[in-house]
This record gives sequence, structure tokens and C-alpha cells, in this order.
Amino acid sequence: MSDFYQTGLVSTLHRLNPDGIHRLEADLELFKAQLPVGLVLPALYSEFETPAMRGIISELSKVNFLQRIVVVLARADKTQYQLARAFFDSVNVPVSVIWIDSPRIQSLLRLLETNGLPAGEDGKGRSCWLAYGFLLACGDCEVIALHDCDILNYNRELLARLCYPVANPNLGFEFGKGYYARFTRTMHGRVTRLFVTPLIRAMDSLCPGVKFLHFLDSFRYALAGEFAMRTNLARVNRIPADWGLEVGVLAEIYRNVALARICQVDLTDNYEHKHQPLSFDDPKKGLRRMASDVAKSLFRTLASEGVCFSREHFRTLLPRYTRIAEDTIHRYYADAMLNGLAFDRHGEELAVATFARSLGEAAAEFLDDPLGAPLIPNWNRVLAAIPDFFDRLQAAVEEDSVLELAEASYA
Repeated sequence: MSDFYQTGLVSTLHRLNPDGIHRLEADLELFKAQLPVGLVLPALYSEFETPAMRGIISELSKVNFLQRIVVVLARADKTQYQLARAFFDSVNVPVSVIWIDSPRIQSLLRLLETNGLPAGEDGKGRSCWLAYGFLLACGDCEVIALHDCDILNYNRELLARLCYPVANPNLGFEFGKGYYARFTRTMHGRVTRLFVTPLIRAMDSLCPGVKFLHFLDSFRYALAGEFAMRTNLARVNRIPADWGLEVGVLAEIYRNVALARICQVDLTDNYEHKHQPLSFDDPKKGLRRMASDVAKSLFRTLASEGVCFSREHFRTLLPRYTRIAEDTIHRYYADAMLNGLAFDRHGEELAVATFARSLGEAAAEFLDDPLGAPLIPNWNRVLAAIPDFFDRLQAAVEEDSVLELAEASYA
């Protein structure tokens, strides 16, 4: 059972009653009249071939409080698109599938590029952004919820708890971030445990008084892929297209939302999904690349807040991070021993060494190019440049769907 301690700058909503699913769903069905919820599911086709996705869809088929579901399907051919759509036949709410590799969607992405509004490379950031645009175009949702599609132990209570704080009109929250523990016979979540938190605290010791760092450190799982927000934020937020997505989202929330309207919510006792390889020898893959992208996103956000960085600053930051991360390993070792978990001390040390490499690479890239790849533009800017873009996006999704249905009928 969770504690009920409040710490940091944002409200923490704990999981004190693990048997509240029916009450939560009943309340959410009542809230639907005022604050309807749209769920975004960014997915690769390969995830439809896993038990995780089948479990998620089975649970979603029992949910009635959602207004609609938007699936953003990437890396799929035409046949795979048709198969993915069929997966949702048992779901009770309307489901729209944005097929990223569709010629129509690709044409819209080229239109954005032509107008100086690049939506970034293929990835979760771009997929989420397109889904937000589609929901804004539909105009029938006031809350957007998002979760990943590789959750092995998914249940619908996770979704209800994620949506509830923002969908409840009496609470006044505009953004809610999920958090949870991640463990099996050992601890997981290495990028959060051994990189993000030690890096934030190392930077805070070198740049004391930066409120954004205190804000980030308030989140128990800053890299969690689950959150809910009011749709007005989807209009104004800009997000990275790379692995810096979660930190970039929190940076935009910090900029655009009052602290009193931000919360984090305990979603489940344990969360299990696929694990990325460490990729010690390849900076372009796995957790090593993820750590580098997260660090660059953090540096650029802090620079935009007025923090000055120099080579001397990074020369100090690297050993400071390493020391804090190595000290953190002992804390997790003690926690693992108390709870009877296996603990690979060498593996933890290797992860810190890998992340230190990522940090050095990110610092060098930031100094060479402080702006880096541009953030995906917000939807207000897109509509200012291409006023009918929402109509085009809706038409593309609908035409892909109608074509698929017509071909299936003909066959």
C-alpha cells in the first residue's frame, strides 16, 4: 500500500484503496457529460503481435467512460493496417486509426515541411502530436489521456486512475502524470533511477535555486509515458520528437500551467513492460541514446530558463553526476536486500558508466548546437499557417478507413 506523504512542488495522489475501480468508472461516466475523455494509443504494428497489446484491448473492451480512442499506427503496411483496425472490433467506443505510413498522412507531413513546420522524424513524439491534432479536430473531447502499448500487466484501473484527476471537474487539475514502481525479481527503470534523478540533483547542486529542477525532482517517475491533460494544452504545447519527449512535455507543462493545477497519480502497484537494451557500445541505440536525448532536452530547457552553460560547467557536472549516481546505487542495493530482490551490482555500475558516456556526448552536442532539432510546432501555429489542416487530417484518416472497409467488403 502506498504512503500518503506530500513532497515537492506538485500534488501527489496516492493509491490508498486498490478496490475502487467500479466507483472510479461510475464517476467518470458522470463526468463524461462535462469533460469527455479521448485516449491516445501510440503503437508500432509489432506491438499488435504481442500479448501486451491483446491484454490492453481486452481491458479497453470493458471501458465505457471514454468518448473515443485514437490509435496512431506506425511502421505498418496496408495489410497490417487492416489487421490492426480489426483488433478493436470488440471495443465499445469509437476508434480511429491514424496510419502513419498512409500516402495521405505522408502527404500531410510533407505539406508541413513545405510550410516550414517540420513534425520531426518518425517516433512517439510525432505520433502523439498527430493524435492530439486529430482529437482537437474532432472537437468532442475536453481531456486527452495517453499510455503506452507495451504494458504487460495492464488493467483498466490504471486508465481510470490516470483520467480521474483531470476529468473530475471538482478537482481543478489540468495535467496529471502517472507514476508506479517497476520491478520483477529485480528493479527496473534504470534511466529514471540511475540517470534522470541523479542528473537533476547534480545540476541543482551546481545551479541552486532553479525552480524548474525542483519541479522535475517532484515527480516520482519523470519518464513515465502515461499522462492526462486538458485539450487546451494540446493546442499550445510544443514537444520533442525524440527520446526527450517526457522531459519536454514536463517543460511545456511547467511553462503553461499553474503548479496548483498539476498532479501526479499512483497508477498501479507494479508496472511491467518491454526493456530496452543498455547499448554500452552504440550511442545511437537503446538506453544510451535515450539518456543522451533526455540530457539534451534538459539542457535546452534550462538554457531557455536563463541558465548559462560552459565547457567548465560540464567538466564539473560529469563527475558530480557520477558520484551521486554511484551513491544512489547503494540505496537501491539496500532496498533490494530488504525486499528479497536480486541485485546486479556490476550491472548497475555499468549502467552508470554508460549514462556518464551519454551525458558527455549530450554536453558536447549541446555546446556545438544549443538549439538542436526544433520542437514540433504547437497546433495554434500550424493552423495559423494552414487554416484547413484539421479538415485535411480528418479527411485523410476517414478516407483511409473508408478505403479499407470498401476493400474488405469487395473481398
